[in-house]
Amino acid sequence: MSSSQTNVRYEEEFILNSHGLKLFTCRWVAENQDPKALIFICHGYAMECSISMEGTGMQLAKAGYDVHGIDYEGHGKSSGLQGYIPSFEDLVTDCSDHFTTICERKENKTKKRYLLGESMGGAVALQIHRKKPTYWDGAVLVAPMCKIAEEMRPHPIVINVLTKLCRIIPTWRIIPTQDIIDTAIKNPEWRDVVRNNSYCYKGRPRLRTGHELLMVSLDIEHNLDKVSLPFMIVHGGADTVTDPAVSQALYDKASSKDKTFKLYPGMWHALTSGEPKENIDLVFSDIIAWLDERSVSITNSSSEIEKKSMHDMLPFVTENKKMTDAMLDEFDST
Repeated sequence: MSSSQTNVRYEEEFILNSHGLKLFTCRWVAENQDPKALIFICHGYAMECSISMEGTGMQLAKAGYDVHGIDYEGHGKSSGLQGYIPSFEDLVTDCSDHFTTICERKENKTKKRYLLGESMGGAVALQIHRKKPTYWDGAVLVAPMCKIAEEMRPHPIVINVLTKLCRIIPTWRIIPTQDIIDTAIKNPEWRDVVRNNSYCYKGRPRLRTGHELLMVSLDIEHNLDKVSLPFMIVHGGADTVTDPAVSQALYDKASSKDKTFKLYPGMWHALTSGEPKENIDLVFSDIIAWLDERSVSITNSSSEIEKKSMHDMLPFVTENKKMTDAMLDEFDST
């Protein structure tokens, strides 16, 4: 399907992962133009791509990018128990395999490739990067989950108990938590959209899911210095879901030579969807400017270069033709 107003084509497809599980994938791409680069979006915990990240896909596609998304196992329209992450490593592998397959298509091999992760999706993006440290050209991290705040860090004994319980009752929804929709999303209309979205998981975190998120957060925290790709972090200054100080720690400790951190005072967690329109537009303006600076500078495609070369040679060819014709005329007259 496509929209005549935005001229963006939207596509959906189901794929099978390495375990034979059916996963939902989608794509936004501007019609009738060669994309500037490829962008692969990683959604947050309990969210999905086609509805909750439609705004992100549309904004980036309208800016000239080829945008791809995937619903993780147990999320959105993909198979699996809703809200259940049996293995974060498998989740990352699913994303990495799908994204890499797209990058390796003949028409995409010369295009730059970027990851964009929101909240838990930021952790997914960082782990995808860890799998292939030199493969990705950059990442945009939106309020990323990359470290457990000190006041929320469980005692080692609690972690030990959680690990043992996971083997017995992994899918039980027994982890107490507040409704983060009210604290993550400032715009009340978008809160209603998320609450009415049946593809978003609303229950308490399942035991194995909570354990997997805890362990990956600890792993990322201990390996911040291994983040080496170019990246941009955008974070709301009033975010109470993921701590802006944690993003600052990532920025400070990452070994990347090209890194940017933008803090937006007063903004909440859902920067790209749950803020007033003027705030969302500001965030996307900054994100697109960052991407454009690293993508558009590749300048012309080979076909454009060939056209320019032909154009530049025309005066030379024309002048030489005149000389040749004059010489032939002189030869004929003799």
